[in-house]
This record gives sequence, structure tokens and C-alpha cells, in this order.
Amino acid sequence: MPARKKKNGNGNGNGNGTNRRMKRKPPINLDHLKTIDPLTDNQTTAFDAYKEGKHLVLHGAAGTGKTFISLYLALQSVLNPETPYEKVYMVRSLVPTREIGFLPGDHEDKSDLYQIPYRNMVQYMFHMPDEASFKVLYDNLRGQETIDFWSTSFLRGVTLDKSIIIVDEFSNLNFHELDSIVTRVGEDSRIIFSGDYSQSDLTKSNERSGVLDFMKIVQAMPSFECVEFGINDIVRSGFIREYLITKIEMGFD
Repeated sequence: MPARKKKNGNGNGNGNGTNRRMKRKPPINLDHLKTIDPLTDNQTTAFDAYKEGKHLVLHGAAGTGKTFISLYLALQSVLNPETPYEKVYMVRSLVPTREIGFLPGDHEDKSDLYQIPYRNMVQYMFHMPDEASFKVLYDNLRGQETIDFWSTSFLRGVTLDKSIIIVDEFSNLNFHELDSIVTRVGEDSRIIFSGDYSQSDLTKSNERSGVLDFMKIVQAMPSFECVEFGINDIVRSGFIREYLITKIEMGFD
């Protein structure tokens, strides 16, 4: 399994790694995935940096496709048998329901609270003739844990190997949470942060400043590409695009 409990000592938990690059059989044929091209210059920058093997921080205006392209690039990698990646982890804090731990059920039950938007994104990415066919495909992705949804509340002590980790709405995480997530990245894994650090549901000033401190760290790391999306990157159409642009232009961002 790509997720493993963190071990003490010097072992890397993966032996000598001699078989890591063997071809594996993905749960879904890559041919079912649509070819989706970047729509803006900043999306192109994100695509190119990902192809270069970099970790990503995609931040900025709403409606610019940050989460969508993160999930698309991750699925493209996981469904390619030539890559070492086996799982996509969608991670987020359920602010304002950070008290998710007090709700009944395990993390799978609780994560159902926020899976619907991601399911809709996945549906757009695949060639499927009807809703029933997509349901079978999505159930396979979920049943075989190709896509897994986690709250930050359940990551302690876990190392995520051979995975693409997407941290969505990262601006709702404090520095301790962001720091903890980065230390969960294991062998043959990559991480993508998506959100807008100028907007946050965090109410304490020290927590909000922690997000800025985290950004300073990753911006100084050569292994990260930080891409800021602005008003010209909004890809939503019609009424929603008009609303988002007007809101930003009036300073309500």
C-alpha cells in the first residue's frame, strides 16, 4: 500500500528499491482519460513544471482551474503504467468543520462530506457514454483506492509512498498542519498545493501569518514551482466568470 506507518530508525521502508520501476497495471485504462490542454499561460506554466518533475503550489484567484488541473495531472500520472505513482490523495482540512474528529464514522465516512466536487471534476475528465458507465469507472477508482480522500486530522504517523498528494484549499491550514503534511511525503511521491493564501477561513492572525511563512519556504525551494493565477486566468464561463471578475475588480477578493 502507498500509505504506511512511519518507522523509527534509518530504514526507508521500501527495501533496496530494485523492483520499483517495474511496469504495473493501472486500475483504469489511460485511454479513457481525455486529453486536456492548458487554457492560459499560467496553466501552461503549471503543466510544464509538473512534466519537469517539480512539486507545485498553485495559488490565486478562484475559477482559474487550479484544483482541476492538479487532479488531472495526478490522474494522468497514476494511470500511466510507466510511472511509479499508484494513488492520488486529496487532502484538506474541513474548515469550518475542523472538528471532524467528533463526527461518527472513520475518515472515509467523514471525507464523504467534500468528495462531490472532485467526483464532478473526474467525470469531466473521462470519455464515458453515460452516467452509469462513469459510476462504474469512479467506483473502481475509489474501490481500488486509486483516489483517496483524507482529512488532515488522519495523517499523523502516516508516510505516503508512490503517490501524488493534492492539498486543496491549503490557505485554510495553519503552519503546523502544512509542515506536517510535507513531512508525510514518502518515496516516489509528489505534492501539489492548491488554494489562495490571500483568502483563508482561519480567524487567528498567527495562523494566517503561518500560511505566509510556509509560502516563503516553498518559494525558496528549487524543487517547487509556485504559480500565481490572476484575473486573466479565470476559465469559468458566462455569469460565473462575470461575477468573479467584477468581485476582484471591486476589491472584494
